[in-house]
Amino acid sequence: MRGALRRAAPALALYAAARLTGLVLAALVAVWTNRPLEQLWTSLGASWDSKWYMGIAQHGYGTVVVSRTPGLSYNDMAFFPLYPALERAVATVLPVGTVTAGLAVAWLSAGAAAVGIYLVGERLYRRRVAVALVLLWGLLPHAIVETMAYSESLLTALAAFSLHAVLRRRWLWAGFLAMLAGLTRPNGLAVATAVLVGAALLLWRSGDARRDWRVWTGAAIAPLGWLGYVAWVGQRAGKLFGYFRIQSNWGSRFDFGAGQLEFLKHVFMDRGTPAHLTYYMGAAVVLVGLVALVLFALDRPSLPVFVYALVLVIIAIGGTKFYACKPRFLLPAFPLLIPAAIALTRARPRTAVVLVASVAMFSFVYGTHVLFFATNAP
Repeated sequence: MRGALRRAAPALALYAAARLTGLVLAALVAVWTNRPLEQLWTSLGASWDSKWYMGIAQHGYGTVVVSRTPGLSYNDMAFFPLYPALERAVATVLPVGTVTAGLAVAWLSAGAAAVGIYLVGERLYRRRVAVALVLLWGLLPHAIVETMAYSESLLTALAAFSLHAVLRRRWLWAGFLAMLAGLTRPNGLAVATAVLVGAALLLWRSGDARRDWRVWTGAAIAPLGWLGYVAWVGQRAGKLFGYFRIQSNWGSRFDFGAGQLEFLKHVFMDRGTPAHLTYYMGAAVVLVGLVALVLFALDRPSLPVFVYALVLVIIAIGGTKFYACKPRFLLPAFPLLIPAAIALTRARPRTAVVLVASVAMFSFVYGTHVLFFATNAP
């Protein structure tokens, strides 16, 4: 681990510099627009989904809010438990409030995610590609979410280290981390799927692996976090598929992309009321993500890593509603950035600097917009 941290140090430093610059710019905008700096802290740690996580951390599950829209109600059991559990643990052990605890968990998770992403990139390609991969992840349009009290950074960290364990055939670690990822977010199922595919591929190819109990055990425990929480919610709700009913009451269902197509039609073809900027960004990121998935597939990647990215894309595009949040749902899909990272390392130094600077400025400006001016959840 010490050696891995030493090798990942340049990537981690670049990532920290990128995110710190984004926060400094947001603070300057807050001052320029006569907003108290406390509002920046609140926007980062106690807004949108962060409020739900904070409520779970403080009081446990049991909050239900009835929407003004007929047929919709918001139950906090739609949120998976690992992030608020860590939030509560930090607030219990340290003399800090829940908001500070949530941000501490998110920031530490983001740093861990940067290291894990570097290790996966280094394992599959080379060091320069790994550094570029981490930097690009920190400069995504929705990278501000990585420094908010959201669970995406935690999921990305667990996913990256689980994938790295798969690549190194450390099956117990891979399965254990996948189990934790399944307790973090609904799309944490993608990590368990990657572990199962990697184990199945090894068992098919190697007779010795079929006699290795660690392969079977890692594969067996990988989906237990996700399945366990869904089963617990079903027991609490009194219905086998109670979790999916709760998601449906939020307006979120899986329709194989029909709603996404309707959304893209509304954004790009309707001549009525123009969509919010976050909707245009959501549509653009989804389309770019699909192109990146194809480019990644053409590079003949490691099958477990590709399956992980594929499942995340399917879940994001196949679900209804929350179209402005689609880029956030794709935030853990860092393998989609590998073709761009490879291209960046092959570019001329001057071209690479200009491209990174342009992407960084766009990320910082849009992140500030999301924090202070957007009317939709990021």
